[in-house]
Amino acid sequence: MTRLTSKLLLCSTLIAPSILAAQDTGGTIIELEDIVVFGGLLPTDLNTTGATIDVAESDDIQRGGVGATAALDALPGVSVSANGGLGGSATVRIRGLSGPYVGVRLDGIDIADPSGPQTAFNFGRLTSGSLDRMAVVKGTQSAVYGSEAIAGVVEIESWRPEVSGISGKANVELGSFETRAANLSFGYLDDRAELAVSIGRVTSAGFPARDTDDENDGFEQNTINLFAAYQVSDAIRLGITGLWSDGTAEYDQSATDPLGEIDETRRGLRAFGEVQVGAWTHELSFSRYQIDRFDAGGFTRDFLGERDTVAYLGTGELSSGMSLAFGADWTEERAELDGDAYDASNSAVFAELKANPSDAVEVSLTLRYDDYSDFDGQLSGRAALSYQLNDATLLRASLGTGYRAPSLYERFGPYAGSTPLDPEESLSFDLGVEHNYGDRGSVKATVFWAEIDNLIGFGSSSNCLPSQAFGCYIQTDGKTETRGIEISGTYAITDRVRLSGAYTLKNTENDGERVVRVPRHDFALALEADVTDRLQVGVNMTRVADTLDGFGVLTPLDDYTVWDVSARYEITESASVYGAIDNVADVSYQTVRGFNAPERTIRFGVETSF
Repeated sequence: MTRLTSKLLLCSTLIAPSILAAQDTGGTIIELEDIVVFGGLLPTDLNTTGATIDVAESDDIQRGGVGATAALDALPGVSVSANGGLGGSATVRIRGLSGPYVGVRLDGIDIADPSGPQTAFNFGRLTSGSLDRMAVVKGTQSAVYGSEAIAGVVEIESWRPEVSGISGKANVELGSFETRAANLSFGYLDDRAELAVSIGRVTSAGFPARDTDDENDGFEQNTINLFAAYQVSDAIRLGITGLWSDGTAEYDQSATDPLGEIDETRRGLRAFGEVQVGAWTHELSFSRYQIDRFDAGGFTRDFLGERDTVAYLGTGELSSGMSLAFGADWTEERAELDGDAYDASNSAVFAELKANPSDAVEVSLTLRYDDYSDFDGQLSGRAALSYQLNDATLLRASLGTGYRAPSLYERFGPYAGSTPLDPEESLSFDLGVEHNYGDRGSVKATVFWAEIDNLIGFGSSSNCLPSQAFGCYIQTDGKTETRGIEISGTYAITDRVRLSGAYTLKNTENDGERVVRVPRHDFALALEADVTDRLQVGVNMTRVADTLDGFGVLTPLDDYTVWDVSARYEITESASVYGAIDNVADVSYQTVRGFNAPERTIRFGVETSF
C-alpha cells in the first residue's frame, strides 16, 4: 500500500534534477527534494495540486514482487487484469478505462506500442528491479500528453542516487515457479553531475496460463536503464535517459495450442538540454522509442513500432503568485506489420497558467492543440483547483477534455474502412477532499466521472471494403461512461504499527452495458509493524467483487480475497534479507476468464546498498 507524502511534482521533461540538491561533497546524504514525475507543465506540490495523484514508492514496488503491476493494483482506482503470469498480457485500468486510454512514460519516454491494434503498453513485461517510483495521474490528461491519456497517465521513474559520490544497490530474489531475479543499480552524484545505471535480469519457468492445460508459460528478460545529466554552467544543463529490454515470453495461442512464443526488444533514448535565461527556463528535447516483436505463431508475426518526438518547453514566473509554461512538440509514429508500413505525424502547441491568488488557493489551466497529418486538429483543456479549507483539510477538483487518436493499425491496417476515422473524445471530472491527522496519517475521498463518445469499434458497415468480409474499424454509436468513488488512507496506530487501505466503487458501462474485467468493488488493506528496530512484518489483504467477463454474453467472474504476508530483517545498516508469501490461502481466482492467476507463491531475497 502506498504511503502518500509531500512531493515536488515536475513535468516529464524535468526528471529528478540534481540541481535541486544541496551542494555536498563529503559523502553524506544530499538533501534532494523528493521528486515524482507528474503530468503537468509546471512544478507543483502534491499537497496543493488540484489533480488526483497516487504514488507507489520504491518500498511498495519491491514489496509487490518481480512484477511491477502488484504495486499499481494496490492503488485506489487502479485495477489489473492479466492473461497469466510474468511476461504475459497485462492491462492496467484507471477508473475502469483500459490500456488504450492510459498514457505511460518511463523516464520521460513514451513507451506505448504504436504497432498494436490500439496504441497501448503491455504492463505484463514491466519488472520492478530498477524502478524507484510510479505515479498515477488520474482523469483526462490530453491537455498535457495528447492522445491515449483519457483515463490518466502512469509516470515511471528508474533508480537515482541520493548520496554524494558513488553509490548503488543490488538485490537477488528467488521464488516459486523457478523465478530468479537480480538487479544492480549504481551511480554518481555531486553538485554538477548525476549518473544512474540499472541492470536487471529475470527468468521464470512460469505456470500454466490457461485453465485448460498444464503447460508452463515461461519468461526471461534483460533490462538496462540509464540517466545522466551534467550542469555545464550555472545556466546550462544537459542530460540523457535511455532504456533497453530484451525478452522472450511463452503463451497459449489457443485452448488447444499452448506453444506460442513472443520475442520482444524495446529501445528508448531521450536527450535534453536546459538553459536558464533570467527568470525563465528553456528546454529542448528529442526522444526515440522502438519496439520490435516477433510472434512465432501469430496471425501477424513481425511487429515494428517507432516513435520520434521533438519538444520545446519554456517555464517561468509572471509574478510572485503566477507562473506560465508554454511550448510545442512534433511527433512521428511508424508501424510495420509483416512488411506493411504505416506512418503519421502530429504537431502540437500547449500552455499552462498556474496562479496562487491566496495562500489557500491554487488554480491551474492547461490548453493544447494537436494538428494531425491525416485528420482534423484537436483542442483539449484541463482546469484544476485546490482549496485549503483549514490546516488539516484540502479540497480538490479538476475538469478535463481529451481524445484518443485512432491507432496506425485502425487507420491504415488491413481492417481500415473506406471512411477515415475521427478521434474518440472525452470529458472527465473529479472532486475530492483530503484530511490530515498530523503525524498520524490522512484520509482521502474522491468522486469521479468520465464519458467517452465518438467511439471506434470493429463491425460491419457500408464503410467496409468488399474484401473485408469480417468487418472493419468504424465509428460506432453510443458512449462509454465510468463513475464512482475512491477512498484511501493511512494511520499510525502506534509509533511501530501502521495501517493503510483503499476502496474503489466504480461502474463502467459501454452504451448501457457493463464493461468487462472492471470490478465494481475493489478493496485493499495493509498492516505494517516494526517488531524490532531491525525486523519489519506486513500483512496485505485484497478483496475484488462483482466483475463480468466474456464476449456477447457476459458472465460473472468469481469474487476473491487474497492475503499476502511479508517480512524484512536488516542485517546491517546497508544489507537486509526479506521474504514473502503471496496468496497465503492458495485461492484459485481469475482476472480474465479462462486464464489462471498465480497460486500460492513463496519468494525471498537479499538486498544491499553501498
